[in-house]
Amino acid sequence: MARLFFRSGRSSAAAPDTARDLAEKARAILGLGEESTVSISEIACGDPGCGGAETVVLIMRPGRRTEAAKLLQPLASVTEDALRAALAPHVEAV
Repeated sequence: MARLFFRSGRSSAAAPDTARDLAEKARAILGLGEESTVSISEIACGDPGCGGAETVVLIMRPGRRTEAAKLLQPLASVTEDALRAALAPHVEAV
């Protein structure tokens, strides 16, 4: 069972669906099993480069510290390519 946590930022009502879709993509990119959790959040960003909001992906694997990937863009504008690039440092070599 995939677990998803979503904390609302300033996005539209469609944000939970967008977050759920991104979480599923993140799980596939990372090759995570059912025991791991992915959290997608949009938070206010003070950096002018991120347009007022940034997307944070938290990766929680059993027995390990939580890992974070940040995208300096609102949740609704995150593409699969941007997500893949942000998660690249967290993909484990097989």
